Amino acid sequence: MALTFRKIKDVGVLAFDHDDSKVNVLNFEVIKTLDAMLDEIAQNKSLQALVIVSKKKDIFIAGADIKEIEKITEPKDGQAKAKAGQDVINKIADLDVPTIAVIDGAALGGGCELVLACDYRVATFSDKVKIGLPEVNLGFVPGFGGTYRLPRLIGLSEGIKMILAGQPIDAQKALKIGLVDKLFAQNGLEDSVEAFTAEVIAGKHKNSLPRKKKKGFMGILENTRWGNSIIFSQSRKSVMALSKGFYPAPLKAIEVIKKNFYTNRTKGLDIECQAFGELAVTDISKNLVHLFYLSEKYKKLTVPGAEDIKGVAIEKAGVLGAGIMGGGIAQLLASRDIWARLKDLNYDALALGYKAAYKVFSQAVQRRKLTKAEAERKMAHITGTLDYSGFKNLDIVIEAVLENMNVKKSVFSDLSDACDPKTILASNTSSLSVSEMATAVKDPSKVIGFHFFNPVHRMPLVELITTEDTSTETLVTALNLVKRLGKTPIIVKDSCGFVVNRILLAYINEAGRLLDETGDMIGIDKVMTDFGMPMGPFTLSDEVGLDVGTKVMHILEDAFGERFTASNVFQKITEKKLLGKKSGIGFYIHKKKREPNPDIAAMLKPSTRSLNAHECCDRLIFTMINEAAGCLQDGIVSEADAIDIGMIFGTGFPPFRGGLLKYADTIGVDYVVSSLERFTQDLKAQRFAPSPYLLKLKEQKKGFLSG
Repeated sequence: MALTFRKIKDVGVLAFDHDDSKVNVLNFEVIKTLDAMLDEIAQNKSLQALVIVSKKKDIFIAGADIKEIEKITEPKDGQAKAKAGQDVINKIADLDVPTIAVIDGAALGGGCELVLACDYRVATFSDKVKIGLPEVNLGFVPGFGGTYRLPRLIGLSEGIKMILAGQPIDAQKALKIGLVDKLFAQNGLEDSVEAFTAEVIAGKHKNSLPRKKKKGFMGILENTRWGNSIIFSQSRKSVMALSKGFYPAPLKAIEVIKKNFYTNRTKGLDIECQAFGELAVTDISKNLVHLFYLSEKYKKLTVPGAEDIKGVAIEKAGVLGAGIMGGGIAQLLASRDIWARLKDLNYDALALGYKAAYKVFSQAVQRRKLTKAEAERKMAHITGTLDYSGFKNLDIVIEAVLENMNVKKSVFSDLSDACDPKTILASNTSSLSVSEMATAVKDPSKVIGFHFFNPVHRMPLVELITTEDTSTETLVTALNLVKRLGKTPIIVKDSCGFVVNRILLAYINEAGRLLDETGDMIGIDKVMTDFGMPMGPFTLSDEVGLDVGTKVMHILEDAFGERFTASNVFQKITEKKLLGKKSGIGFYIHKKKREPNPDIAAMLKPSTRSLNAHECCDRLIFTMINEAAGCLQDGIVSEADAIDIGMIFGTGFPPFRGGLLKYADTIGVDYVVSSLERFTQDLKAQRFAPSPYLLKLKEQKKGFLSG
């Protein structure tokens, strides 16, 4: 059974244990069972308290069943489902006896909303305790009472912050803000809860809302209508600055809280479930739910047919090249308590790597993600060297040296001699052939590509690049390491530019051609930010580094031909040796406020046409879709999902659109093909010719995700 009830003396224990599942979820059947069970509990006059627990390891309740939410197609259906959940959770809040939730794991979404209805919440010190309301990340608002109860419990400011962030908090943070009342050790938890329950029954714990009243200016903001209006206003400004209005759920959440914060429970919950119903049926919500499934799928990615291969546990790693990337990789390894041996040619270079790692750890301390002592302990996992001393004992080495094949092959040759034969040798190349690097080592089966994205600690994607010689054990070990590092992997076959850079550089180069034609750099950047990209192609080029981008473009041109020939403006800007943000000037001048570089106009030929926003967007996005189809045609990845994950997590392609190829399916493959054919003819440009993969999809009347 998903739910059991037992009575220990005068205390009831309600336990969640979802059948045949690693997690507990509040699906229709569980809610129905809980409803009936709470009616029976309410009739039990001998009870003095109710304790709610989970029998699942590291899980309290993971939330409502997303599959049921995914099927909602009518607002009234969504509203009814939210109302059913609210009614059951209200029964917990309305019990005549005190209720105590025991959280030893994740209490998310509906699970968090259930514990909010309890009189008391206790949790363990376990790092698996995560409490939060992630609904806005799925395109809707909490529907089981979260917008009503959370701000009342922990205060308006903290409540709004948690709901809008959609990120769970740990046990210590929950205790600090009053979301939980007490923390216990996992050992002896039952005895601790029993003692706490006895104290509650004896009236030794005060239950009042909010738990912690603020003082001073924050107290004025929290406790006056005038102050509340400032909190709502500032919250909306923050959401607009971060989301640019593309995501309706956070804005709707503010609106709902603003309405229900000053009304009774019945009206407040009605406001919430109506908003839930409206949002759950939107295309944006459906796309974000689709992305959630994709994300979960790739976080749990395995190697087909390798179920019996466990791989090697990575405890000691080497990093060659102590630049920004090398220092970032070393920091990431150290953050997971993996020893990182950082090597470069001189002490100044090593110092830069240490500085890059230290900066990230210091930021984590400032944001209270780590204590100063924890950061220092992890930083101590990084050691430096100018030679290969200690490399015989390493499990893996990741090189992040200059993006030059001769340099990389020389490094791999040295590593092949310096390391144990069992050591995995990985390259953090962004575009070069890993297969060619492998020719320089004694055992090519131990070679793999490990393409991190910059900045390493923030970007969630890693492309794992396999060659024909990469062994299954090497791949499984690398895949396990990526997961341990908290990154999302996609597995790609060795090919120039792999997936992300091949698609991204096609997009950026097409933007350069549009600039050559129209002279409207700001307009092109704006078209793409209006589409939902985090920044325009020229701003992005400056951020990445114009020297890096043009170097990769030349490598891609050698591999794929003239469609990657750098546009006029990229050739000119390279000649001028403008590097972008790192040198302070590129397409833009980077001061306190970014300004367009007036010298760009002199690099352009007279414009031949004015910018058409619709055509601009189609040319840039359809160029990416066509190149993605080419990746599938070439077998670089096995499925369209990998490209969607890669583009969202590697380039910031707008998540609310569900992914590059999900977007292609939404607007229709026929439209994409006909547009590309029109561009080919009108612009006399063969680079737009639809790939065979696209033409086949059109012929079969299929989409990328169904083809």
